Amino acid sequence: MTGRAKITIVGAGSVGATCAHWTAAKELGDIVLVDIVEGLPQGKALDLREASPIEGFDCEIVGTNRYEETADSDVIIITSGLARKPGMSRDDLIARNTEIVGSVARQAAKFSPKAVMIVVSNPLDAMVYVAWKASGFPTHRVVGQAGILDTARFRTFIAMELGCSVEDISTLLLGGHGDDMVPLPSCTAVGGIPVTSLISKDRLDAIVDRARKGGGEIVALLKTGSAYYAPAAASVQMAEAIIRDKKRVLPCAAYCGKEYGIGGYFVGVPCILGKGGVEKVLEVPLSSQEKAAFQVSIEHVKELVAVVQKIGA
Repeated sequence: MTGRAKITIVGAGSVGATCAHWTAAKELGDIVLVDIVEGLPQGKALDLREASPIEGFDCEIVGTNRYEETADSDVIIITSGLARKPGMSRDDLIARNTEIVGSVARQAAKFSPKAVMIVVSNPLDAMVYVAWKASGFPTHRVVGQAGILDTARFRTFIAMELGCSVEDISTLLLGGHGDDMVPLPSCTAVGGIPVTSLISKDRLDAIVDRARKGGGEIVALLKTGSAYYAPAAASVQMAEAIIRDKKRVLPCAAYCGKEYGIGGYFVGVPCILGKGGVEKVLEVPLSSQEKAAFQVSIEHVKELVAVVQKIGA
């Protein structure tokens, strides 16, 4: 490998391979794509590398079934895990993904003890906890990707509603992924104009609901598989903030002790992301309604973590 930053992506499925694609396009560094399936990461890595003369990006891209090649990575993105299948209970899914994510985190951490770990696997809020426990990393170097994806969906639907650029929409949300997310209209603006001045409450509520169910909407349309372009883009935005020490303010699943009175769980909160990982959790004032919704979300996260702890992670 070169003197460039090094990014390991575990899981060469749709999300992992698309993470590699976005990472290469942004020239964030050299890429190692890992998967247990022989030939899969090697083939996708070679295919992507052969795109480099056309797209004009310079980085090494290798695929492997071993973790030795991942040594000394700056960032590790974990996308491994099973999707829920018909007849599979939530607890069954958590048990299988706890085993997978725990194994991946242990092996990756062994070879890259100074890395920042970004977890994308579901159920997200529980899997970040699993990766933290398995890696032995300090809490600020383990972070989950969910809030960026949820806010991206929210911003997309607001832009569609108003017929404006997505670039001019800024928003924030708290809490768990998907149904548990707590959007903050008070922290949402379009070109600096409060969104509540531009969209009626009924329409805004409908947009929030669609954002919450955004993943399910895509699964229903695809019939087989789930979203991967936006989840991968969100993960790579986090990796870029860390590698380039951008100090971005982004909603991420970060460890909160005293913050928001959470008491030691990974939940979706606004963070400053930089070279050290989660460099600060930002506390924003919440209305009584927002506090109540956030508390419900936190309780759901605690329930998921309790299942993981029962499994023994």
